[in-house]
Amino acid sequence: MNAEKEAQAKEILAKDDSLVPEFWANKYTKEAAKNWDLFYKRNTTNFFKDRHWIDREFEELRYDPDQAPEKKVCLEVGCGVGNFIYPVLNSNPNLFMHACDFSQRAVDFVKNNPQYAEGRCNAFVCDLTKDKLQDNITPCTVDFISAIFVLSAIPPEKMSFAVQNLYEVLNTNGQVLFRDYGLYDQAQLRFKPGSKLKDNFYVRQDGTMAYYFSKEYLIELFTKEGFELVNVEYIAKETVNRKRDVVLDRVFIQARFRKV
Repeated sequence: MNAEKEAQAKEILAKDDSLVPEFWANKYTKEAAKNWDLFYKRNTTNFFKDRHWIDREFEELRYDPDQAPEKKVCLEVGCGVGNFIYPVLNSNPNLFMHACDFSQRAVDFVKNNPQYAEGRCNAFVCDLTKDKLQDNITPCTVDFISAIFVLSAIPPEKMSFAVQNLYEVLNTNGQVLFRDYGLYDQAQLRFKPGSKLKDNFYVRQDGTMAYYFSKEYLIELFTKEGFELVNVEYIAKETVNRKRDVVLDRVFIQARFRKV
């Protein structure tokens, strides 16, 4: 995002100083799993596209037939209905996948997929903000954790617990592969007054929540829990809505963090 657009974004956000009343903010937080469960009830497996771009952006998960076979373990947190899991498993035969979501309905969709095989995948329900991953995964046995558009659904005050949760199941030198909404994303700027829960944290009309990350906040979040930053960058993209003839400036943030 260039300086002019960033200045415009800051101006838009500065004008929105109204917060959702505390009662409703607490209600959205308490009913997060319920609201995502309803989301999957309405949309089933039709809302998100399969993420075939994963091994392009995160080459660690890419299969290399020229290398000696080495079994790796990946954990997908916030797995949804499997849009990440199955493209990655299909492209990499040397990978075992743990997968969790706090929506029971989403996990059921994953396990009912014809491609689900217990020898290659272990799907379970887990709320990262209160349940321990190590109740389902042996500590220090995971090589990679993909956190793709998942931490943004968590209230900021609960993110530290979630990150520490990830740390406990990772191997030493294991990595978190992170991608999520970035600060000044067009979706953030389009929220109407009365949607703001906290700075950079909003509630959608369906009750699901979204946080928009700055580099500084993200780095502090992970490094204070013992992670080492490998790299971090904003990814800016223009998305064209041909039906409405509008161009949207999308901003994502992508990073790697290593357990040391």
